[in-house]
This record gives sequence, C-alpha cells and structure tokens, in this order.
Amino acid sequence: MLNRSISRETFIKGAGAGAAALSAGIPAFIPRLGEAADTLKIGYVSGISGVYAAEAQSNMRGIALAVEAWNKRGGVLGRKVEVINADDASNPGTSVQKVRQLVHEQQCVALCGTLSSAATLSDSAATATMGTLFIDMGGHADQISGSGCHWSTFQTCHTTWMLTHATGYSIAERFGKKWFFLTPDYAFGHALAAGYEDVLKKVGGTVVANELAPLGTTDFSSYLVKVEAAKPDCLIFLVAGQDFVNAIKQADTFGLLKKYPVAGPILEFESILELPHSARVGFWGVEWYYNSDLVFHKSNRAAVDFVTEYRKRHNMPPTAQACFGYVALDRICWAISETKSTDGVKLARALSGTHFKSIWDGSTHYRPVDHSLMWPVWFGHIRPNGTPADPYDLFDIVDRREPEQIAATPSDQAKICHMDWPA
Repeated sequence: MLNRSISRETFIKGAGAGAAALSAGIPAFIPRLGEAADTLKIGYVSGISGVYAAEAQSNMRGIALAVEAWNKRGGVLGRKVEVINADDASNPGTSVQKVRQLVHEQQCVALCGTLSSAATLSDSAATATMGTLFIDMGGHADQISGSGCHWSTFQTCHTTWMLTHATGYSIAERFGKKWFFLTPDYAFGHALAAGYEDVLKKVGGTVVANELAPLGTTDFSSYLVKVEAAKPDCLIFLVAGQDFVNAIKQADTFGLLKKYPVAGPILEFESILELPHSARVGFWGVEWYYNSDLVFHKSNRAAVDFVTEYRKRHNMPPTAQACFGYVALDRICWAISETKSTDGVKLARALSGTHFKSIWDGSTHYRPVDHSLMWPVWFGHIRPNGTPADPYDLFDIVDRREPEQIAATPSDQAKICHMDWPA
C-alpha cells in the first residue's frame, strides 16, 4: 500500500506500505520446508513471450519497483523478497504446469500474474487446490471473479463487465448504436462481447457482426473485408496485445479508419507505441494513466513518485500493466507482513475487504463478495502525436466512471460467485 504523503526519497528507499522489521518486535518467521530462511519467494507467471509480451514486460517493471521498495525497508518480516518469473506463452495448460513448478519446486509462497483470461481461470483453480494466494493482474474475464471465482484469487485489473459498461454508453452516444465487433475467440473476448451486448440491449442498439478471431491471428483481412457490407456506425476492436496491433494496422491499410469511428473497452499503452501515427485513432477505455487529474491529483505523492522513478529507469512513463504489477506485488507483501504468515487462507482473509490507498485518486479494496478490485475506469481519446511537452502523453482522458456505477452489484455477484473457503 502506498501512502499519499511520502516523498520521492522515501519512495526510492522503499515506500511499500507497512513493511515490518525484526527490530520492531515481530516474531521470528518460520519458512516452509526447503525454503531459504532469508528469502521470500513470490512467483510471477504470464505470457512473457507471445501475444502479450510487451504487457508482461510492463508487469515485471512494476513488480520490480514494488520489490525494491519492500527490500529497501528490510524486506518482509526481515526477509528479502525475490520474484521468480515463469513464461506460460499465454497457454492455459502450460500456465498450470508453471504454477505447480513455482509452488512445489521453487517454493514460492504466493503467485501473481497472467495476461490471458484463459490462463488466469486455469491458474485460479490450481492455486485454490494448492491453498496458495494468487493475485491476477491482467486476466479481465468476468468469470475470474464470477462463476469461476475462488477464495484464493484476487482480480486486480477491471472485469470485462466494468470495462464495457464504463465505455459502451459513451460510444453509443458519440457514434451510434450499430456496432461491428472484432473479437478474440476465447474467454476474454467472449466476455467483452457479452458486456457490450448488454449495453446495446439497454440503448436499443444492434451488433451487425461479431467476427471471432483465434488468439495469435496475424492476418485479419478475412474479417475486415466484411465491414463495408455490414455498414456499422462504429468498429469495436476487442482484440488486444499484438493481435490488436496487427488488426488496427490492417484496418488502416484497408482505409477503414478514415471511414468509420473506432472504439473499444480497453487499449493498452504498449499497443499504441507500436502503431504508426495514422493508426493511432479512436476512443478507448483506460485502466490507469500516468498524466491526468481525472486519474490522480498531483497531491498524490505516491503516484507522482511512481511515475517519476519509472520514467527515470525506463525513459518512458509507466503503463496500466506496470501499475497492476506494482499493486499486486505490494498487496502480497502487505498481506504477509500483516498476518506474519504465508498461509494462503490467512493472506486471502487479510486482503478481502481491506481498504488501501494506491497510485490513483481515492481508496480501494478487493470486495469480499468476489475479490474484484473496486476502482474507476477512465475513457480517453488518442492523441496520435502526444503533446509538445510530452510525446508519450497519448491519451486525453475525457471521462471517469466510479466502480459502483459500472460493476455488477454485490447481490448479483453473490448468486454466481461462491467462495468455498477451506475449513
């Protein structure tokens, strides 16, 4: 947890919230069998290679800042924090194998990561069986904190329901109600399409086409050639990562970006950087942004210091995925410090419902009913060239929707998410 009032110097020295030292009277920590007494291992599993490689790199950069913050304050319970990375290439089967290796062979006491929702769902089930805390960074599908929820899993990024309901009404108002979907054919894409279909039902709109493309598609021409005949009011891109980059470049080549408005529930900063300026268009959901008063006020020193230190190290601003990495790792360390334990149930109970301040405006919490993080979604228009002062300032944030406005209600979630806690 980050404190708003910390200085840049304090941040660099390790401003994760509540780190504890042995000198403060904390009892000696008893490591797991086979675990080095002076090292606390946390696993990161995700698509380090493949479609989401750029986003994974940002995750790891955010994680590194959180690890350094805790270690410079003496570690967690006097032990140095070490992160073990595992590449699942966004494959669910591979991801579960990596999860088991991290826990059983590497002796990791908690896990974080995943960018593929399919991998997240598989890992969530596996970690619950193993009794291990798992904080999801990038798997957005509703099922993660819905019908497929588990007591041990916490969803940091926004659900697909939140993303679509934060952006859909604005898209319909700006551009019209006949939408053409380009959708990744797995859990994430299906959940996004369902969310937007709910919005369209409420505003009296229609889906003129929903083209399903396998994850890792490189040639989108067979889908894009159908746009003209469908005559949509707006092109809705639900693909992400490298798939989005390939699709939007090809849509630009086809001349579609000049003929039709383009929008969607989420656009990763990493993807914009890979696009030519002619393809940097549209209105998009934004999960966190480094330079907007609608995201955080300059009085939030924690946020300012996070941005400053990240830019100093990487010569570019942090992205939403970097934010996810920082928050997830920091929360794991906080829970271990708070409970003085690595027991998965104790850690999960400590995190569930606990409010904290972080690197955006206001406080937040993983709500007890489904363990989804309650924080705003922003809506922004791309500035293809940035600003004269900052070429990386590529989003003009125009709207902010609070979590209570866009999340499924706790009563609805309680009907589908059944937290079967261990005895």
